[in-house]
Amino acid sequence: MRILKWLLGIIAALVVLLIAIALMLPNDFTVTRSIVINAPADKIYPLVAAPAEWKKWSVWNQRDPAMQMTFSGPASGTGAAWDWQSKSQGNGGMKFTAATPNQNIDYELHFEGMGKPSSGALKFEPQAGGTKLTWSMHGNSEGNLMMKLFSPFMDKMVGSDFDSGLKNLKKLVEQP
Repeated sequence: MRILKWLLGIIAALVVLLIAIALMLPNDFTVTRSIVINAPADKIYPLVAAPAEWKKWSVWNQRDPAMQMTFSGPASGTGAAWDWQSKSQGNGGMKFTAATPNQNIDYELHFEGMGKPSSGALKFEPQAGGTKLTWSMHGNSEGNLMMKLFSPFMDKMVGSDFDSGLKNLKKLVEQP
């Protein structure tokens, strides 16, 4: 019985320590990646502004070919949205909240059970011989201690997916 009380005491102390650490962590996180694509923005934009086109280059869709997607709103641009259900990638949805052709797309992203939605943007900048595309996501984990523990690691967790997606998009756009 003494050992059980000792173990419960250690577990309780670890839980309190974990909560204390979570409370000290920042609420906000940002993930940003960029790539230069050797094509004008008007060749890239249709592949980004239409949710149905994301399956051609997004790593999340490629990781789960059985992902179930439901599209709503217009086919592209402001108001275009999709929800997905996936055993490996989770359930969630994305909606384009603003879109200016060949310049930017702003979005809101949510995952079931992950608290507040994140917001993000895809920005198109003309470059010599092509377009610089910057993909960013911002979130706030305030009020969700579990998400707060992940916030410092979001760049490492999501950044590589952004990099891979942008590389896939570049390859798709630049193919002859």
